[in-house]
Amino acid sequence: MSHSQDFFDRPETLRWILRSLYVICAVLFGLDFVIHRHSVHPWEGLYGFYPVYGFIGCVVLVLVAKWMRKGLMRSEDYYQQVNQSTKEETHAGD
Repeated sequence: MSHSQDFFDRPETLRWILRSLYVICAVLFGLDFVIHRHSVHPWEGLYGFYPVYGFIGCVVLVLVAKWMRKGLMRSEDYYQQVNQSTKEETHAGD
């Protein structure tokens, strides 16, 4: 049985996509020096403010999600435990 690789499974495709993204990032960063933005807050006028702001925002979201996971995480057999205790209560009532 032959397995043909999909478009995104080929290493050369992934290299092309990554290089394209790097070029796009470089062009956008270069345009930050050329294009005048009308900023409201003084920090918005700093070069590279929005990429740094976005990166910090993503890091904060990941850290908050890790912290929330500790309180929201349930054991793997959580629903099985609930079903068993419900069955025991119904049999006890008979």
